[in-house]
Amino acid sequence: MSTAKSANGWLDGDVALITGGGSGIGRAVAERFLAEGAKVAIIGRNQDKLEQVAEESSYPENILTIAADVRDSQALHVAVKHTVEHFGKLNILVPNAGIWDFNRSVTRLDGQQLSDSFDELFSINVKGYLLTVEAAWRELVDSRGSIVMTLSNASFHTAGGGPVYTASKFAVRGLVNQLAYELAPKVRVNGVAVGGMNTDLRGPESIGLADRSISDSFAKSSITGNNPLIPLHDASTDPVDFTGSYVLLASNKNSSNITGQIIQADGGIGIRGFGDRAAGGDQL
Repeated sequence: MSTAKSANGWLDGDVALITGGGSGIGRAVAERFLAEGAKVAIIGRNQDKLEQVAEESSYPENILTIAADVRDSQALHVAVKHTVEHFGKLNILVPNAGIWDFNRSVTRLDGQQLSDSFDELFSINVKGYLLTVEAAWRELVDSRGSIVMTLSNASFHTAGGGPVYTASKFAVRGLVNQLAYELAPKVRVNGVAVGGMNTDLRGPESIGLADRSISDSFAKSSITGNNPLIPLHDASTDPVDFTGSYVLLASNKNSSNITGQIIQADGGIGIRGFGDRAAGGDQL
């Protein structure tokens, strides 16, 4: 990550709160926001991991770490209060914490597993976003701030996850639209639909995937350079290279007239779909 802080960053003087800031895209966005001049509070369930992020940051003096579960409304309200007390305001919110279902097809899960994984995944990926916004919207109205949600190529296309994950990300598309409508004209609400990346994203504990990481899959993959699964096959899978869209949408100086929009930063999956395999079903 760059250690050079811009003298005229796009987010100079801003204060951001990012959920899921302990790893992956959340951590990368936090560091990029700091480089653009913002102060940042990061939320995660593991305080030790958050502290490590702060210690390894180029700007540790501008990071606040807060241990909280996005399924806990009271904890989120405390996090927002703590952020405002520490930095003086809050004007950027990035609901980002999430889990993946590791492409578990409906044909590979029984009814109980589907029910349990649905409840767990939706409680984090969808309800967690909504509760985060509920805890923060009053401060964002006061600061005429913005919300930038993390979406996925699975918010638009098949094969980016199983039915549970895909449904959750389509639901977040709905949140972007509805909350942009409800919070206008004071708060802008947008999203970034990221593509596949090398990150420590985990799976549902309810179906035994809490200790499995996407990074493990990358380590075992034969894809070490170009990725033939996406049209921009030389696009990076490093979370750092997805952060520019977040900066753009968070910046009032550069996107003050943009709300209810989603940037698809997925390597061009919409051009021809994801992957080089035939559609599912032949194995049934």
